[in-house]
Amino acid sequence: MDGRIYPVIVNTLKMKNTNLDIDYPQVTCLMNPNAQEIINRTIISTVQMLIQQQGPYEEMDGTYELKNNDKGVLSIVLINYSFAGGAHGNTIVKALNFDIETGHVYTLPELFKPNSDYVKRISDIIKVQIKARNLPTLGDFTEINPNQDFYIADRSLVIFFQLYEITPYYVGIPYFPISIYELEDIINENGPLQRMF
Repeated sequence: MDGRIYPVIVNTLKMKNTNLDIDYPQVTCLMNPNAQEIINRTIISTVQMLIQQQGPYEEMDGTYELKNNDKGVLSIVLINYSFAGGAHGNTIVKALNFDIETGHVYTLPELFKPNSDYVKRISDIIKVQIKARNLPTLGDFTEINPNQDFYIADRSLVIFFQLYEITPYYVGIPYFPISIYELEDIINENGPLQRMF
């Protein structure tokens, strides 16, 4: 090997019964079999957690999107839709951001230098985007949660919110892409965003 970290192979597996149909990813051929096992176990347990979180349902569909598979960082978004009767269904989106060499799942604070006020910095950028995109909000948006949902996509950090978290249902899941260049001075040099430059 030449020391570079190549994209991982991602296969689609299916979980299906009468009223449940979920596609989910599984990684294969990783250099570190231990990391591979950790990643696949984390994916399965997250899929099961989403099923439980949705509660009783009449039908449930799940899918996933591969957001980043490069430079040793694998970002996957799991999307789970359930319908339990009533006016409309419910969607929950969960992102998993892995280090493919270790299987570690990154949290938002780990992306930034210790004691950098990333919460305020990101929140200010999102406020500008909310205004520019004329997004309706449920009350005034103040700031993100320190462990807000996110994924990494090429040279962007994408922050997102669940249904009803900051916007009305009809808006759907609001996503806020932020260029890593806007955050360059506070990025953790040993974290996954640094690898994206």
